Amino acid sequence: MLNRRRFLAASLANVTALSFSQNFASAAEFFAGSTPTGSAGGKPLLIDSHVHVWKRDPAYPFAAGRKPPTEDATAEMLLDLMKANGVARTVLIQMIHYKWDNSYLADVLKRYPQYFLGVCRVNPEDPAAPDTLSKLVQEQRFRGVRISPYASAEYDWIKGPLMPPLWQRCNELKTPMTVLTEAPRLPEIVPLIEKNPELTVVIDHMADIRPDRPDQLQWLLDLARYPKVFIKISHLWSISKQLYPYADSMDQVKRICDAFGPKRLMWGTDWPVSLPHLPYAKTVELFRDHLSFLSLEDREQVLGKTVQEVWPFGL
Repeated sequence: MLNRRRFLAASLANVTALSFSQNFASAAEFFAGSTPTGSAGGKPLLIDSHVHVWKRDPAYPFAAGRKPPTEDATAEMLLDLMKANGVARTVLIQMIHYKWDNSYLADVLKRYPQYFLGVCRVNPEDPAAPDTLSKLVQEQRFRGVRISPYASAEYDWIKGPLMPPLWQRCNELKTPMTVLTEAPRLPEIVPLIEKNPELTVVIDHMADIRPDRPDQLQWLLDLARYPKVFIKISHLWSISKQLYPYADSMDQVKRICDAFGPKRLMWGTDWPVSLPHLPYAKTVELFRDHLSFLSLEDREQVLGKTVQEVWPFGL
C-alpha cells in the first residue's frame, strides 16, 4: 500500500499558513506583481504540478466511508504558502476524501483561475465515466483526469473493458491522463498508451518505486520509449532510506532523467500529504536547490516549463 494512503490528517496541525482573511490581499499583490515568464533575480519560474486542497464544510461533503481530515487544507492557505515560497502557479489534484465529487475543487478553480488548473477524478468502474469527464473538462476548469490502479486485485479494472473508452475520450479531449499506481501495474497500462500514442500520460510520484528496487524501476524506465509519457519526480521523502536531501532518491531521479530527459520531468510538493515528512517550504527547497546534477536550463525545464507544457496556464 502506498505511503500516501496512510496519511494522517492530524499532521495538518503542522500547517503554519495564516488565514485567507488575514493575508490573501498580500498574496494577490504578490502574484499581481510577479512576472509569469520568470521570477525576480533570475530564479526559474516555479509551477507546482501536484497539490491537494479540501475544506471541512457541509457544502462539500466527504465521501461515505472516508475518514474525514481534522484540519482544513484550503486553496486560500495554499495561496499564502505559494506567496511565501515564490511558487507562481499550481496544478490541483482532486483529493481522495471527496472520491468522485469534484465540486469543491471546481469552485476553487472558478474563484482563482489565474493561479490554478485542476485534475479531476471519475469513477473508472462507471460506464458513464467518459461522458462525466467531458462535462468536467468542457464546463469547468479541469484539464486532466486521475486514475489510481493500485496493485491489489480490486483494481484489476485497469485491465477491463471500461478503460479503452476512457483513455480514448481523454485523447479526443486532449486532456492528460494522470496515473497514480504502483510498479507492478506499469506494464498493464502499456496497451492503453500504445492505443493512444498522442495522449499525454503522466505517472505520479515515480510510481513510488524505492531506490533499492532497480527491477521495479526498469518497468518505469521502459515507458521512456513513448514520447508522450511524463514523470512526476515527487515523493523523494517517502521512498528514501536516507535523510534530507535524500541522496538515494536523487540518484534514482538522475536515472529517470537520463531515460526521459528533463523535458518530460516535473516536480510537485504533494502538499499537504507531504507534511509528515516535510513542510511546504522545505519541499519547495528540495527541488529548487538540490537538483544540482541538472544545468540551469534543465532545472528551469523541470521546475516550470514541463508543467506549463502539459497544463498550459497561458503564461
